[in-house]
Amino acid sequence: MPCVLDLGVPGRRDIRALSKPNVGSSSHGSLRSSAYTRGVSTSSLNSFNTRMNPCNPPLHRAFIALGSNVGERVEMIEKACTEMERANIRVKRTSSLFETAPMYVLDQDPFMNGVETSLGPLELLDTIQSIEIGLGRKKLIDKGPRSIDLDILLYDEQVFSHDRLNIPHQLMLERDFVLRPLCQLIPHERPPFPGHSTTYLSHLRSLPPPEPTPHATTYISKNFPPLHSTNPNRPTHIMAILNLTPDSFSDGGTHSPTDLTTLTNTVRTFIASGATIIDIGGESTRPGSAPVGEAEELARVIPAIRHIRTSIPEAANIAISIDTYRARVAEEACAAGADIINDVSAGLLDPNMLPTMARTGKAVILMHMRGTPSTMTQLTDYPNGVIQDVSAELLERISAAEAAGIRRWRMILDPGLGFAKNQPHDLTILRDLQRFRTGVQGLEYFPWLMGPSRKRFIGRLTGVEKASERNWGTAATVTASIAGGADIVRVHDVKEMWQVAKVADAIYRVDE
Repeated sequence: MPCVLDLGVPGRRDIRALSKPNVGSSSHGSLRSSAYTRGVSTSSLNSFNTRMNPCNPPLHRAFIALGSNVGERVEMIEKACTEMERANIRVKRTSSLFETAPMYVLDQDPFMNGVETSLGPLELLDTIQSIEIGLGRKKLIDKGPRSIDLDILLYDEQVFSHDRLNIPHQLMLERDFVLRPLCQLIPHERPPFPGHSTTYLSHLRSLPPPEPTPHATTYISKNFPPLHSTNPNRPTHIMAILNLTPDSFSDGGTHSPTDLTTLTNTVRTFIASGATIIDIGGESTRPGSAPVGEAEELARVIPAIRHIRTSIPEAANIAISIDTYRARVAEEACAAGADIINDVSAGLLDPNMLPTMARTGKAVILMHMRGTPSTMTQLTDYPNGVIQDVSAELLERISAAEAAGIRRWRMILDPGLGFAKNQPHDLTILRDLQRFRTGVQGLEYFPWLMGPSRKRFIGRLTGVEKASERNWGTAATVTASIAGGADIVRVHDVKEMWQVAKVADAIYRVDE
């Protein structure tokens, strides 16, 4: 799978203006992902110190391709990223991961790709080759299977030629698996090849479509199948809601955190009914709800997560999501066995949340919301339209998450039905979900979660006042979500909505 990272690299040469290093591609392995950066003006270097002194060496913008097709591929790529950061290579941004077929030697597994880098060109090459060796890279044949493959693609705007290294990578323009992730980061920049005047995006569009089509991949855990948000045949995942709260809007008090027998039966029923993810919450975020203390939230969710992980064998391959906006709750939940951090505020309500997400290395759900549960109903002004404004605000949260160190291939997005939205907004999102996925640059390759279950607008439209009886209206919204491209639907009525999803998948999840 290809992926691109935008890196900051400290250099040893004086330059007139600080720039982030580009990574040029070396000739020591085939590419399956790419990271790109180019020389830029100091005004665009948000986090770089431009003073030239021995304590603040100039920084270069670089891109490195990461690839793997042996063993635990995502884990190997993430280890490589960690080792690069330890070597003073800063990852500024990442592309998605793309799973691609091998290009030259066909009798091998698909590649998983990603990128990042730093230092001067040859120093950078030495560093990444050392990382490859340290991670146990074994290459039996040229362009054949390997556990980790790091290639320098671009380095500032330099053209660099050496017996060991050529920058830019001499073959990068013929490789979809390099250009596709690169176009997530710098689609409108031009390659520094002499006489090349088209942008990366224009050049990518001129290439023949690859066979098979590479798909963006979002990684949850070793025991959970990766999400392929661009695969038209992908199944919809059912996320079962397990609220261990006395005051949630439709099921408050239904599930007790201390009744482990009932908890076991509930979880087993969810799984038997088709749930693949269980979302556990210990604090209500319904409009107007009052927060509980951190200790109370921990007491509600941590024993339940531990019990599911240690005492319910059927849940071994089920992903557990912790529904919280508190960093400490998220961290302890992950230590207890959670696979996903589902934050309704996307890190806005706790300044420690994004760094905690990055530190845990777990998959994260970034939801759009404004204000707090008690104030969000007053924050529903979208002057440019709800799709455009929610898109812009989600892009800001993605940037903040990347700056904190969260990898793009660990992110899932949620437009936040009912959160700082009124009924027309919710209906517009359901009607036009596809616009997020295909009409907004920067949002194209993410998986999307939709949570329409039993929402207030369904009750208003149907006249069903009791939330627990809104399953028919919920069925319509689940179908609309799947038609719009949702990868996960978060629901209360698991058995019924699994059936809805199966039929909707048969209608809409086909390769046209």
